[in-house]
Amino acid sequence: MRRRLLSLFGAALGAGAMLFAHPVPAHAERYSAPVGQAVDSIPVAAERRTGYDRDLFRHWIDADGDGCDTRDEVLISEADDPVRVGSGCSLSGGRWYSYYEGGSQTSSSALDIDHMVPLAEAWDSGARSWTSARRQAYANDLGDSRSLVAVTAAQNRAKGDQDVAEWLPPRQRCRYLVEFVAVKIRWGLSVDSAERTAMRSLAAGCSGRVVTVTTVG
Repeated sequence: MRRRLLSLFGAALGAGAMLFAHPVPAHAERYSAPVGQAVDSIPVAAERRTGYDRDLFRHWIDADGDGCDTRDEVLISEADDPVRVGSGCSLSGGRWYSYYEGGSQTSSSALDIDHMVPLAEAWDSGARSWTSARRQAYANDLGDSRSLVAVTAAQNRAKGDQDVAEWLPPRQRCRYLVEFVAVKIRWGLSVDSAERTAMRSLAAGCSGRVVTVTTVG
Protein backbone atom coordinates (compact mmCIF):
# COMPACT_ATOMS: atom_id res chain seq x y z
CA MET A 1 0.00 0.00 0.00
CA ARG A 2 2.78 2.41 0.89
CA ARG A 3 4.50 2.02 -2.46
CA ARG A 4 1.19 2.43 -4.32
CA LEU A 5 0.38 5.67 -2.49
CA LEU A 6 3.87 7.03 -2.97
CA SER A 7 3.68 6.23 -6.66
CA LEU A 8 0.36 8.02 -7.07
CA PHE A 9 1.51 11.03 -5.10
CA GLY A 10 4.79 11.18 -6.97
CA ALA A 11 2.95 11.14 -10.31
CA ALA A 12 0.83 14.04 -9.20
CA LEU A 13 3.91 16.09 -8.36
CA GLY A 14 5.44 15.43 -11.76
CA ALA A 15 8.25 13.35 -13.11
CA GLY A 16 11.36 13.29 -10.96
CA ALA A 17 9.79 15.00 -7.94
CA MET A 18 11.00 14.11 -4.49
CA LEU A 19 8.45 13.80 -1.72
CA PHE A 20 10.59 15.87 0.58
CA ALA A 21 9.82 18.74 -1.84
CA HIS A 22 13.28 18.98 -3.37
CA PRO A 23 13.85 17.74 -6.94
CA VAL A 24 16.10 14.77 -7.56
CA PRO A 25 19.40 16.24 -8.75
CA ALA A 26 20.11 15.66 -12.43
CA HIS A 27 23.15 13.59 -11.47
CA ALA A 28 21.22 11.17 -9.22
CA GLU A 29 21.99 7.60 -10.18
CA ARG A 30 20.33 4.22 -9.89
CA TYR A 31 22.43 1.70 -7.95
CA SER A 32 21.81 -2.06 -7.84
CA ALA A 33 24.00 -4.89 -6.53
CA PRO A 34 23.82 -8.01 -4.36
CA VAL A 35 23.78 -7.03 -0.71
CA GLY A 36 27.32 -8.27 -0.01
CA GLN A 37 28.71 -6.26 -2.91
CA ALA A 38 26.65 -3.26 -1.81
CA VAL A 39 28.13 -3.45 1.68
CA ASP A 40 31.65 -3.46 0.24
CA SER A 41 30.85 -0.42 -1.92
CA ILE A 42 30.24 1.80 1.11
CA PRO A 43 33.36 3.77 2.08
CA VAL A 44 34.93 3.05 5.47
CA ALA A 45 35.69 6.00 7.73
CA ALA A 46 36.04 6.69 11.43
CA GLU A 47 32.88 8.05 13.03
CA ARG A 48 32.76 11.36 14.92
CA ARG A 49 29.89 12.41 17.18
CA THR A 50 31.44 15.80 18.00
CA GLY A 51 28.95 18.64 17.56
CA TYR A 52 25.87 16.45 17.13
CA ASP A 53 22.50 17.85 18.10
CA ARG A 54 19.23 16.25 17.03
CA ASP A 55 17.84 19.73 16.33
CA LEU A 56 20.35 20.07 13.48
CA PHE A 57 18.04 17.71 11.53
CA ARG A 58 14.78 19.65 11.34
CA HIS A 59 11.78 17.31 11.40
CA TRP A 60 8.88 16.68 11.12
CA ILE A 61 7.94 19.16 8.37
CA ASP A 62 4.85 19.59 6.17
CA ALA A 63 6.71 19.69 2.86
CA ASP A 64 3.67 19.78 0.58
CA GLY A 65 1.53 22.10 2.74
CA ASP A 66 -1.39 19.71 3.05
CA GLY A 67 -1.54 19.95 6.86
CA CYS A 68 0.11 16.56 7.44
CA ASP A 69 3.75 16.46 8.53
CA THR A 70 6.28 13.76 7.66
CA ARG A 71 5.28 11.54 10.58
CA ASP A 72 1.65 11.68 9.49
CA GLU A 73 2.54 10.98 5.86
CA VAL A 74 4.45 7.83 6.84
CA LEU A 75 1.58 6.59 9.00
CA ILE A 76 -0.93 7.22 6.22
CA SER A 77 1.16 5.53 3.54
CA GLU A 78 2.23 2.51 5.61
CA ALA A 79 -1.19 1.65 7.03
CA ASP A 80 -2.45 -1.82 6.06
CA ASP A 81 -6.01 -0.64 6.72
CA PRO A 82 -7.14 2.80 5.49
CA VAL A 83 -6.61 5.78 7.77
CA ARG A 84 -9.23 8.51 8.10
CA VAL A 85 -7.63 11.95 7.98
CA GLY A 86 -9.53 14.61 9.87
CA SER A 87 -9.10 18.29 10.62
CA GLY A 88 -5.52 19.27 11.36
CA CYS A 89 -4.42 15.87 10.02
CA SER A 90 -5.90 14.02 12.98
CA LEU A 91 -5.71 10.31 12.17
CA SER A 92 -8.20 7.63 13.07
CA GLY A 93 -8.58 4.00 12.11
CA GLY A 94 -5.69 2.23 10.45
CA ARG A 95 -3.60 -0.81 11.25
CA TRP A 96 0.19 -1.02 11.03
CA TYR A 97 2.58 -3.96 10.88
CA SER A 98 5.83 -3.43 12.77
CA TYR A 99 8.20 -5.76 10.97
CA TYR A 100 11.06 -5.42 13.45
CA GLU A 101 9.36 -7.79 15.87
CA GLY A 102 6.26 -8.84 13.91
CA GLY A 103 2.73 -7.95 14.92
CA SER A 104 0.21 -5.26 14.15
CA GLN A 105 -0.91 -2.13 15.99
CA THR A 106 -4.20 -0.29 15.63
CA SER A 107 -3.18 2.83 17.53
CA SER A 108 -0.91 5.34 15.79
CA SER A 109 0.17 6.62 19.20
CA ALA A 110 1.84 3.24 19.86
CA LEU A 111 4.16 3.82 16.90
CA ASP A 112 7.33 5.77 16.35
CA ILE A 113 8.72 6.73 12.95
CA ASP A 114 12.20 5.26 12.84
CA HIS A 115 14.95 6.79 10.74
CA MET A 116 16.37 3.59 9.27
CA VAL A 117 19.85 5.07 9.64
CA PRO A 118 19.44 7.07 12.87
CA LEU A 119 20.10 10.80 12.81
CA ALA A 120 23.09 10.52 15.11
CA GLU A 121 24.51 7.66 13.05
CA ALA A 122 24.05 9.74 9.90
CA TRP A 123 25.91 12.60 11.58
CA ASP A 124 28.75 10.26 12.54
CA SER A 125 28.87 8.91 8.99
CA GLY A 126 29.09 12.13 7.01
CA ALA A 127 26.04 14.32 7.69
CA ARG A 128 28.08 16.57 9.99
CA SER A 129 29.51 18.17 6.82
CA TRP A 130 26.12 18.67 5.15
CA THR A 131 24.16 21.87 4.80
CA SER A 132 21.14 22.34 7.06
CA ALA A 133 18.89 21.98 3.99
CA ARG A 134 20.36 18.56 3.16
CA ARG A 135 20.02 17.40 6.76
CA GLN A 136 16.37 18.49 6.72
CA ALA A 137 15.82 16.61 3.46
CA TYR A 138 17.40 13.51 5.01
CA ALA A 139 15.30 13.70 8.16
CA ASN A 140 12.09 13.93 6.12
CA ASP A 141 12.96 11.64 3.21
CA LEU A 142 9.73 10.30 1.73
CA GLY A 143 11.39 9.69 -1.62
CA ASP A 144 12.39 6.13 -0.66
CA SER A 145 10.04 3.96 1.35
CA ARG A 146 12.93 2.50 3.36
CA SER A 147 14.25 5.75 4.81
CA LEU A 148 11.45 6.11 7.37
CA VAL A 149 9.49 3.22 8.85
CA ALA A 150 6.65 3.00 11.35
CA VAL A 151 7.57 0.61 14.16
CA THR A 152 6.52 0.11 17.75
CA ALA A 153 7.87 2.68 20.17
CA ALA A 154 9.53 -0.09 22.18
CA GLN A 155 11.59 -1.29 19.21
CA ASN A 156 12.50 2.21 18.09
CA ARG A 157 13.72 3.12 21.54
CA ALA A 158 15.61 -0.14 21.92
CA LYS A 159 17.43 0.67 18.68
CA GLY A 160 18.14 4.28 19.63
CA ASP A 161 21.02 5.66 17.57
CA GLN A 162 22.79 2.31 17.10
CA ASP A 163 24.13 0.93 13.83
CA VAL A 164 24.04 -2.65 12.50
CA ALA A 165 27.07 -3.65 14.59
CA GLU A 166 25.28 -2.59 17.76
CA TRP A 167 21.62 -3.50 17.23
CA LEU A 168 19.45 -5.69 15.01
CA PRO A 169 15.69 -6.27 15.15
CA PRO A 170 14.44 -9.57 16.53
CA ARG A 171 13.02 -10.56 13.12
CA GLN A 172 13.59 -10.02 9.38
CA ARG A 173 17.23 -9.13 9.78
CA CYS A 174 18.06 -9.60 6.09
CA ARG A 175 15.34 -7.12 5.16
CA TYR A 176 16.67 -4.74 7.78
CA LEU A 177 20.23 -5.02 6.46
CA VAL A 178 19.14 -4.36 2.87
CA GLU A 179 17.17 -1.30 3.95
CA PHE A 180 19.96 0.05 6.15
CA VAL A 181 22.53 -0.40 3.38
CA ALA A 182 20.19 1.18 0.83
CA VAL A 183 19.84 4.33 2.93
CA LYS A 184 23.59 4.56 3.49
CA ILE A 185 24.19 4.34 -0.26
CA ARG A 186 21.29 6.66 -1.12
CA TRP A 187 22.75 9.46 0.97
CA GLY A 188 26.46 8.76 0.46
CA LEU A 189 27.14 7.85 4.09
CA SER A 190 30.11 5.84 5.32
CA VAL A 191 30.49 2.91 7.72
CA ASP A 192 33.13 2.31 10.36
CA SER A 193 35.18 -0.89 10.42
CA ALA A 194 33.06 -2.64 13.05
CA GLU A 195 29.89 -1.79 11.14
CA ARG A 196 31.28 -3.18 7.89
CA THR A 197 32.37 -6.38 9.61
CA ALA A 198 28.90 -6.86 11.09
CA MET A 199 27.24 -6.10 7.75
CA ARG A 200 29.45 -8.57 5.90
CA SER A 201 28.71 -11.29 8.44
CA LEU A 202 24.97 -10.72 8.17
CA ALA A 203 25.05 -10.44 4.37
CA ALA A 204 26.66 -13.89 4.15
CA GLY A 205 23.36 -15.36 5.34
CA CYS A 206 21.21 -13.19 3.06
CA SER A 207 21.98 -14.76 -0.32
CA GLY A 208 19.78 -13.60 -3.17
CA ARG A 209 19.09 -10.22 -1.58
CA VAL A 210 19.74 -7.23 -3.82
CA VAL A 211 20.08 -3.55 -2.89
CA THR A 212 18.49 -1.28 -5.48
CA VAL A 213 18.32 2.42 -4.73
CA THR A 214 18.39 5.87 -6.31
CA THR A 215 21.17 8.01 -4.87
CA VAL A 216 20.70 11.59 -3.78
CA GLY A 217 23.40 13.78 -5.31
